[in-house]
Amino acid sequence: MPTGTILLIDDEAVLRQAIARTLELEGYTVRQAPDARRGLEELRAHAEEVLVVLSDVKLPDGRGLDLLPRYRALAPLAEVVLMTAYGTIADGVRAMKEGAFDYLTKGDADDQLVVVVDRAADKARLQHRVAALEKKVGTQYSFDSMIGHAPALEQAKTIAQQVALTDATVLLEGPTGAGKELFAQAIHQGSPRRGKPFVAVNCSAFPKDLLESELFGYKKGAFTGALTDKKGQMEEASGGTLFLDEIGELEAGAQAKLLRALETQEFTKLGDSKPTRVNVRLVAATNRNLRQEAADGHFRPDLYYRLSVVTVQVPALSARRADVPALVQHFARQFAAKLRRQPLEISSEAMQALTAYPWPGNVRELKNVLERASILTPPNQLLTVDDLPVEIQLAAAAEAPTPDDPRSLRNAEKQHIQRIMLEAGSNKAEAARMLGIAHTTLYRKLQEYGL
Repeated sequence: MPTGTILLIDDEAVLRQAIARTLELEGYTVRQAPDARRGLEELRAHAEEVLVVLSDVKLPDGRGLDLLPRYRALAPLAEVVLMTAYGTIADGVRAMKEGAFDYLTKGDADDQLVVVVDRAADKARLQHRVAALEKKVGTQYSFDSMIGHAPALEQAKTIAQQVALTDATVLLEGPTGAGKELFAQAIHQGSPRRGKPFVAVNCSAFPKDLLESELFGYKKGAFTGALTDKKGQMEEASGGTLFLDEIGELEAGAQAKLLRALETQEFTKLGDSKPTRVNVRLVAATNRNLRQEAADGHFRPDLYYRLSVVTVQVPALSARRADVPALVQHFARQFAAKLRRQPLEISSEAMQALTAYPWPGNVRELKNVLERASILTPPNQLLTVDDLPVEIQLAAAAEAPTPDDPRSLRNAEKQHIQRIMLEAGSNKAEAARMLGIAHTTLYRKLQEYGL
């Protein structure tokens, strides 16, 4: 049975009561008003819950057609259905043009009224769901959702927030896994384009000879296997933001075409003779030094300068270690919700080890470690250093104070073996090779030092 609130505005009390009773029997809650003033007051007070405004065209203090923009302004997610005793085609056309869902003649059968209200309410419910999802996405990818307050992160956020309000091209520089796509999403959500598409393309995920057609599309018959027309990702992103991750992977031909597309907002698809117009804001990301690559002739300098109108340095996690505890707690809660259990409890020693670790894989690596720990640690059991991956344990051991005299050869040898084991990724054969000693000697030293 339908549910939801209908606002019924009509000065004919008998007819108003009859319509209200009909809709209430269908499961709706009906709020009533006898004139425009009280109708607008009701709508202002209950705008969030009203799905449909059912309004007479001729009211004592106003006309429904003139009131239509005010209804829409107070409750933009609601639908408006107008009713009249003497309907004309001209009024019906005007009502639809100005945003009414439908235009009914009083005296129509009750079942027709119910059908129209049901359809209007369904559309309004869908609009409420879409708005809720957009709000959720906007919150998830906002600058406020970024975890941490390290100076390097705050500086990057400040620059990104300022440029988000413009249409300027942005280049995000930083190591793999540092959160460049999160920054790109936040820039999009913080821009006037937030309601339009955000299209992400990882340039390293496509063979270089296919990347151009993925970006710009092609016409049917452009090459063997092109059986239908294909929209490129740049066209899909029109009106919104195109995010090109690992843009340093673009080959020379695609670089030239992208440069022209950025400058003219148009490009020609493979196999087409006419240009395609777009309106795209570009955010690019790289883990390379593009300035150096441009100087060395490996990347077009003119494209580099076009991309780097504003450059944002996304810091490595090792540059913001003070943020690690907050990130750990965030991921622990996230995976607890996913696994439907209590968040992971972490010992102070384990948290110190997580904070001290250099995180070569950055935030992505930290997230993976917390997901693994959340899955493998039994409920209500404390996560200790021994439960962490071996490379984190080795890094923690290397940082830990030792009772030996720090000036002793024994202590120096122990610390050196710890560092080499860390560099070798705990591969004993590789560590022995790096140390220039036999495997058996390394095994004996590891046992001797409790490593």
